[in-house]
Amino acid sequence: MTTPEEEFSPEVWQQLRRLQTKYAADGQDLAAYLEGLYYADYVNYWDYIKLDTLLSLQQPLTKIPDERIFIMYHQITELYFKLCLCEYEQLGDLGEPTLQEVVLRVGRVNRYFENLIDSFDVMVDGMDKQQFLQFRMSLMPASGFQSVQYRMIELASTALSNLVPEERRRLLGEAAAHDELLGCIYWKSGATVEDTGAKALTLVQFEEKYTAQLMEHARHFQDRNLWAVVQRLPEEDRQHPRLLRQLRQLDVNVNVNWPLMHYKSAVRYLERHPDAIAATGGTNWRKYLPPKFQRRIFYPQIWSPQELEDWGKGWVESVLGEEVAYDG
Repeated sequence: MTTPEEEFSPEVWQQLRRLQTKYAADGQDLAAYLEGLYYADYVNYWDYIKLDTLLSLQQPLTKIPDERIFIMYHQITELYFKLCLCEYEQLGDLGEPTLQEVVLRVGRVNRYFENLIDSFDVMVDGMDKQQFLQFRMSLMPASGFQSVQYRMIELASTALSNLVPEERRRLLGEAAAHDELLGCIYWKSGATVEDTGAKALTLVQFEEKYTAQLMEHARHFQDRNLWAVVQRLPEEDRQHPRLLRQLRQLDVNVNVNWPLMHYKSAVRYLERHPDAIAATGGTNWRKYLPPKFQRRIFYPQIWSPQELEDWGKGWVESVLGEEVAYDG
């Protein structure tokens, strides 16, 4: 008669002992869990990633074929943003961060943004312009401005004061309370009607849906944002070239290259001289998107005075070319 020791390999016995230890610690019966495993089915790729559900989420509002490209690219973007937020959450959990782990995780965020930036030609050149102009008018007042995950990335990247326009920051002073700063955050003036300066419906709806969530997120990352984590590193590590390179690249990726790709797309599809198509709900996208005008900078401490002065200018000229480069 075969003994259990002969019937099962040493590797199986080792795993059973490990499982017994795990479940016994919680007062659970290993035999009951093994019985459940007997009835469980194998895991399939399509079930695990919910492929059928994923492929059912593209529901155009028109019958214009290229609207599907528009939907899918934005869905891919939001998935990349979620990947970024997973890294920020783990960074914030580091009570005693190490240089290696911070560089690793910031590098991942940079790679996600670089993939998005490199793929933005799907939006800039990948859709028929006439089709875009037809279906885009049916989507008002929806706008990429309303991406809450992008706002969450900003709040997780830097001190809240760096997301307040410089002039407002000076008026508030260094002693400004957290909620005061949040009330003056730059995007509150980002979706306004050009003619009147009033909040566009795009912004009104965004604030109605997400204000409470963003306030909670901002509080959560008040002492857990990336810059706060960097300050917990040993002093010599804060100036390490690998860390500074990743922080500089993140600043450029999020605050220059990504907005410029949107601006390039807007110019490609919306700009008509002397007037522009009001496909963004009549908002001030010409002033909101260009980094030279907004000057959002996560880490001003690591840039030279000249680099701060020239923020966004060189990248604008290289990405957009002379025809849309800014004066001065």
